[in-house]
Amino acid sequence: MRVPAFEGYSLAALRAHPIQTARSDQGPTNKPVRILLLADSDADAGPIARELRSLSMPTSMERVDSEAAFIGALESHSPDVVLCDYTLAQFDSHAALELVRDALPATPFILVAGAIGRTPTGNAIRAGVEDVVLKADLGGLGASISSALAVRRPLHRLSRRQREVLRMIAEGHRTRDIASRLGLGVKTVESHRYALMKRLRLGSVVGLVRYAIRVGLIPLDPISE
Repeated sequence: MRVPAFEGYSLAALRAHPIQTARSDQGPTNKPVRILLLADSDADAGPIARELRSLSMPTSMERVDSEAAFIGALESHSPDVVLCDYTLAQFDSHAALELVRDALPATPFILVAGAIGRTPTGNAIRAGVEDVVLKADLGGLGASISSALAVRRPLHRLSRRQREVLRMIAEGHRTRDIASRLGLGVKTVESHRYALMKRLRLGSVVGLVRYAIRVGLIPLDPISE
């Protein structure tokens, strides 16, 4: 799905423009970060696992190597972060991203690649990939995970209804349309919008759109090869 432009702003500009996003009121916790890794073999997973063990943040990792196992782990493991090898023998990273977008749209999806060109990297980011980390430079993995989790912490303070309203605002729906689709009054939707801006510490509807794109509630572009 390609998300419509909002009030004269192109989505490319929204994605590229720096987001003055909310600061989390929650500091780091000792709860392990649940990481789901999609990789073909222990040899592929080994360097990633070693890098995760070296981080200051506690992590727990589960590795899967097939579509069926990946789908099952999304349901049972409830990962905080998904790591995916860019090149897979039995599955496809594009299809894996699609599954995460459908099941857990705000969960960061990070590609780990041996080699990847500039165009595929750009396509992946526009499709909703959080970051692309090279296997030759896994030292950046911890920073990528930390940044992805930090920007999403304010999202966890929202109610389910507020997240629905945020998603629909970001998709370009007008207030009356949101009210009709959700069975709410126009004033109620306006109250939700105000509460979202206050809770996320954002000053405008455009800021809400940028934030929704940034945390993956909606993709910027369809997935492309």
